[in-house]
Amino acid sequence: MENSEKLTNSKEVIAYIAERFPKCFTIEGEAKPLKIGIFQDLAERLNEDEKVSKTQLRTALRQYTSSWRYLHGVKAGVNRVDLDGNECGVLEQEHVEHAQKALEESKAKVRARRKEQAVAKAAASKDGEAKTNKNHAKSPKPKNTKPKTSKLNKKPADTSRALTADEVKVGNDVLVNMGSGNMPASIVEFNKDDVRVRLTNGLTMVVKMEHLRS
Repeated sequence: MENSEKLTNSKEVIAYIAERFPKCFTIEGEAKPLKIGIFQDLAERLNEDEKVSKTQLRTALRQYTSSWRYLHGVKAGVNRVDLDGNECGVLEQEHVEHAQKALEESKAKVRARRKEQAVAKAAASKDGEAKTNKNHAKSPKPKNTKPKTSKLNKKPADTSRALTADEVKVGNDVLVNMGSGNMPASIVEFNKDDVRVRLTNGLTMVVKMEHLRS
């Protein structure tokens, strides 16, 4: 049965519950604050649904409520909603403050990561330029010599760059830094700093965002 195929990642689960409960969940725009205990309601409603497990629901719900667009929607005076879109009471101030703090911390981490990447890139570029100038200064001018064959077989320089947070999207093709080189892969799921990728040989693995390149 095509409708009973198991969902494979949190993005698919979120899209599925947004389709099932459109008055509660959304995959675009600002999200509505959810009723406290919404997981139990979801688990009961989807108890017989073979497409999604409770573990998948819990993971997807955690990703949904930690997203920037959800945290943006947690504002003073806004009502929580249940699966059917019914209002379930105004948000408490402590919950609003918690959401604002979580949002700012998340944005600060992204800014810090981007700054580190920019500094590392600039340092690598400066170091490379210094080595090039040093080599040029030491190297004598060639005197009717033919290029060595070893230069023709020289390994091309790595032109990849560190991946930015905005480029971490499901389906995007990336390079995974394996230490000895970069391996092509595609992103299948991500949650903050952990990213699940699928290599060209079909193997999936979880890596840190800092190991991804473009």
